[in-house]
Amino acid sequence: MAIDEQKNNPLHGKTLEFILKQLVWHYGWEELGILVKIACFNNNPTMNSSLKFLRKTDWARKKVERLYLNTFH
Repeated sequence: MAIDEQKNNPLHGKTLEFILKQLVWHYGWEELGILVKIACFNNNPTMNSSLKFLRKTDWARKKVERLYLNTFH
């Protein structure tokens, strides 16, 4: 991906951990689990277990990134 393309990417420079922390701060785990229906948000959620799942599960990461953009941009 070219640098010019990254300039217009609103997620550029934001780590998955940063995105998830912002969403948890804004919504809390319970509401986040309602908005993004994945087990790691609904069954004893932790930051580490959620990040581990999101890093290896592309469709779930995309849902979280979309929610972040819809919430903060």
